[in-house]
Amino acid sequence: MAEGRDSAVVALMAVLCLLMVALQCEVAQATTYVVGDESGWTGEVGGWAEGKDFKADDVLVFNYQEGAHNVVIVNEEGYNGCTVTPEYAPVYTSGNDKIALLEGPNNFICSFPGHCDGGMKLQISASS
Repeated sequence: MAEGRDSAVVALMAVLCLLMVALQCEVAQATTYVVGDESGWTGEVGGWAEGKDFKADDVLVFNYQEGAHNVVIVNEEGYNGCTVTPEYAPVYTSGNDKIALLEGPNNFICSFPGHCDGGMKLQISASS
């Protein structure tokens, strides 16, 4: 009787180990990027994304001095015109914002006067 229980425990442990490995593989697929690298989310960051292969669920970290900038998620129109559209404009202000990319276009601007027009905007396309 104990031998059957031991076999069941071993089998259960093996299944749990496989589940843990599978979960780690899922987590390992997302990549974290620091926008602007060492310079952070300041000034001209448009060229920063060149050569990077972004995927949905990758995380962008926006580092900046709190109170000096912000990060606003905007639609294509908001990105092109450096405007915030009220119906879709989450605003981040912590100075260390972590935002997961959605599949497709992702548009970010700083809404402080003159910042976006000065190049503080970022457009990322993330694949699945």
